Amino acid sequence: MRDVASGVGGAGGWLLGAAAAGAGAVWLWRHQDEVMTRRPVNEWTFTHMNLLMPTEDVRRGKDVFPLPRRPEPLPVTYGFEGRERSLAELHARTNTTSFVVLHGGEIVHESYPGRFAGDSVRFQLFSVTKSVTSMLIGIALDEGAIKDVTEPATAYCSGLAGSAFDGVTIEQLLDMSSGVGDLELYTIPDSLINRFGKAATGNGSLHDVVSSAERSAEAGTRFNYSTIDTQVLGWVLEAATGRSLAQYATERLWSRIGAEHDAYYWLTRKHPRTAIGGGSLNATPRDMARLGLLMSRGGELNGQRIVPEEWVARSRGRGVPHLDVGALGPNDPAHYGYSNQWWTLGGERRPFTAVGIHGQYLYVDPDADVVIVKTSAWPTADDVSRDAESVTALRAVADHLQELHR
Repeated sequence: MRDVASGVGGAGGWLLGAAAAGAGAVWLWRHQDEVMTRRPVNEWTFTHMNLLMPTEDVRRGKDVFPLPRRPEPLPVTYGFEGRERSLAELHARTNTTSFVVLHGGEIVHESYPGRFAGDSVRFQLFSVTKSVTSMLIGIALDEGAIKDVTEPATAYCSGLAGSAFDGVTIEQLLDMSSGVGDLELYTIPDSLINRFGKAATGNGSLHDVVSSAERSAEAGTRFNYSTIDTQVLGWVLEAATGRSLAQYATERLWSRIGAEHDAYYWLTRKHPRTAIGGGSLNATPRDMARLGLLMSRGGELNGQRIVPEEWVARSRGRGVPHLDVGALGPNDPAHYGYSNQWWTLGGERRPFTAVGIHGQYLYVDPDADVVIVKTSAWPTADDVSRDAESVTALRAVADHLQELHR
């Protein structure tokens, strides 16, 4: 009897183990977004999105635009929470994975503290993607594929007619002032942004999620940060140009900036697969620095005009009261304003920055001739303290370099 029981128990144990494994797989599928973005796992996922999701390449051109190396010490300190801190402390406290600093178009500092980081590694940039989408919109306007920012989005995306986005202009989307949707809160399981994320990484419909968003304010009257707004912008761009985001970015941007490496967008799992215009670009820090240099130099690089000069100027802020620094509202840090899918920082030099969740930055200070790329792997999507510390440190680096080479 012992042998029989043992045999039955072994089979039962195997079945229970298989059932548990199956249940575990189901749980993992349902909670993949949470698992992928937790520390320390996120240091791997943020550098290996091409192994986790379908992708479409953004191809580089034949020639590489040189970024000469001029390494120099950065004995920068910054005041935060009542004490002076070093860049080493910044990296430890804000989970930096890469840090590239350009001054005068040269690399003066480059480090890769992340476990899987390196100069040829492509990083998940999250909402830094939004600022790249804005650059592409500016290019499309300049070449006439999009007629004017005052046009309604539904002029290009007729499938949104009848939704809360009906009548919202391209300009209102660029300024996150569509008046559609709720606060972008990752801590609320059924928030619009979490439903959007689950649709993107699972088998849901992005169009259904976007179409379900409700109006919360009159369009053009207040700021409400929204990845959904940028997704609509991406769809406008694709409809206007007849190209996917990756194709258009390849033809009009990436192949022209002298990138060292191909970039890529990860795509939704459900067909028809689509890029996330507000969050799925992956690229190396040096190539992102080239984009920052392009913006720092007014849209020109290597003797060629790529982004309209007025589009770059618009991205540094244009005096819209509800978008001014400190005026975005109680849910956004007072050190930010917003314009054209970029965060503005005001002050005498008026630097501006692209920002992504979990601590991604493309910081541009044209007057100081400084560009800084910082990628990170924060344990949470948003962190008011880590963001404030990061921006304070990036400002200090720009201040130091401007003063040093004055």
